[in-house]
Amino acid sequence: MIERLKSLFGSPQDEPTQPDKHQLAIAATALMVQLSRIDNEQDEEELKTIVDCAVKAHQVTREEAEEILQDALSHADDATSLYEFTGQINEQLNQDEKQVLLESIWRVAFADGRIDKYEEHLIRRMADLMHLNHREFMQARHRAEGTE
Repeated sequence: MIERLKSLFGSPQDEPTQPDKHQLAIAATALMVQLSRIDNEQDEEELKTIVDCAVKAHQVTREEAEEILQDALSHADDATSLYEFTGQINEQLNQDEKQVLLESIWRVAFADGRIDKYEEHLIRRMADLMHLNHREFMQARHRAEGTE
């Protein structure tokens, strides 16, 4: 009986958890979705760029990337803050991987051919929440600009 109670109230830290790659993909994609919505003009080019980034970053098929995008769209609708996405990202990605993600986020921003002040501000907030410094923020931007 005591063992059963222990198992019911056991700390979640007692059990090693494997990172859920699908959840990570959704969190990363949800950040891109949030960015695409910041200017109230989420367009098809931005959505296409999000799918392209998901295919490349998560080594999935285009169909799987479309599914991830749909999951991310619904999660983004329910999100109360960016932290619920960046928290997962910080737990599962190292600095280099987070910088690659930020580069993808910049690509989404550049997809419509312009960066407005709200997009840049949101990307800066995302970078801060992912613990990326200004140099990493700018490097990601320059790499994304060079690959348009």
